[in-house]
Amino acid sequence: MADYVYKRVLLKLSGEALMGEAGYGIDPKVLEHLASEIRTIHDDGVEIGIVVGGGNIFRGMAGAASGMERAQADYMGMLATVMNALALQDTFERAGMYCRVMSAIEMREVCETYIRRRATRHLEKNRIVIFAAGTGNPYFTTDTAAALRALEIEADCLMKATKVDGIYDKDPVTHPDAVRFDTITYLDVLTRDLKVMDAAATALCHDNNLPILVFNIDEPNVFKKALTGEPVGTTVQGEESAR
Repeated sequence: MADYVYKRVLLKLSGEALMGEAGYGIDPKVLEHLASEIRTIHDDGVEIGIVVGGGNIFRGMAGAASGMERAQADYMGMLATVMNALALQDTFERAGMYCRVMSAIEMREVCETYIRRRATRHLEKNRIVIFAAGTGNPYFTTDTAAALRALEIEADCLMKATKVDGIYDKDPVTHPDAVRFDTITYLDVLTRDLKVMDAAATALCHDNNLPILVFNIDEPNVFKKALTGEPVGTTVQGEESAR
């Protein structure tokens, strides 16, 4: 544990990351891969919180764009995150890791209601805590929920697992000449409109000096590499740290 740069982390997973090569739903192989990667750092004593999105099942923004009332669509998206959280919990527990799902919307029959002090206690007991249902409010993304929960549990770092190996100055899929940043400031992310996380989440991290680490979820052993300080992905941080 002494070799780890961060002792308590909040991992942000998109719902899309869980569907693998399929166009919808949850791919069990992706869940098993995640469990094997996370177990490495969990067994070393790193305290892990996770916020998961629901875009593999339902996206509130997409529902609103098709004419659905926005708040109603967002609540449906929150319920999708609970389904993903339960799937993650099942996989983690079958892999031998104790895990709790805490929802911002009360549903006592399937998971715990989110209480900050209880979540912190779970982490101290080396239980993975999966935060579901976003912030519990419409119009707020799971990116914002991730930043909020990371600050509430006093995480050392917000880790965002994506399909690319960091932050680029433009889309690397459509621009072969795109340049990847090793480090970048919060203000540069906002002013360049780089879409790392939504503006509210980035601003929240900026105001509280919470580093954001963006990396490729498919890179082998990436969680341990990131937490031991190896050069992985892109780190978003303040002006002073970036110098």
